[in-house]
Amino acid sequence: MSTEALSGVTAGVPAGELAIAERVRQLQSLIEQTGQMSVSGVLSNSPSATTTASPSSYSSSPGSAGDFSAALQAATTAGQTPVAYQTGSASEGAPQSGEYETLIAQAAQRNGLDPAVLHGLIQQESGFDPSAQSSAGASGLTQLMPGTAASLGVANPLDPSESIEGGARYLSRLMSQFGGNTSEALAAYNAGPGAVSQYGGVPPYAETQSYVTKVLGYAESYRQTHPSSALAGAVL
Repeated sequence: MSTEALSGVTAGVPAGELAIAERVRQLQSLIEQTGQMSVSGVLSNSPSATTTASPSSYSSSPGSAGDFSAALQAATTAGQTPVAYQTGSASEGAPQSGEYETLIAQAAQRNGLDPAVLHGLIQQESGFDPSAQSSAGASGLTQLMPGTAASLGVANPLDPSESIEGGARYLSRLMSQFGGNTSEALAAYNAGPGAVSQYGGVPPYAETQSYVTKVLGYAESYRQTHPSSALAGAVL
């Protein structure tokens, strides 16, 4: 209401009362504006504005769904992405080595290998993706070429059990060929036995040298987290 309208309606009202009435009007207007801002803020920060997931899906512990806003704000302040907004996680389709532990241990034992080295080889070759295929034609967990797979009796390189057994068998043959030298056997697995024989050791290929270093590094990391595998490798 304008000042002119207010004065027309309240003619004859004491000035003090008019001042009070005006103050009340101003306060009511302020309250209305504040209420609208609050509702707008709630709507803009609501999970439903960005996702259809329920608030409980943002929490890693039962009963803490009500803390979603605080957790989201804390994560954002820390420069982190809340789990629910990440595009993927280790539990969503990512290859895992755990499910192959038994197959690796058994294949290593049958072929006289250190299970940690076989584990490291698979990690480097395929990242534990049983469907991995290279542009050169190698496939499976241990990345066997078709001819090599056939010579090892592997009918389906994409079958995890066959691939692990075939890779272990091939690495075991190379270990025997190169006098039990793990580095040379791994180099032969990567570059071929001929290259290792030609150079009398790990060939001077950057790719092969990196390959051997990475496999041995993975093997050592595996031993650190699986002490029993170190003992198994020592008695093979």
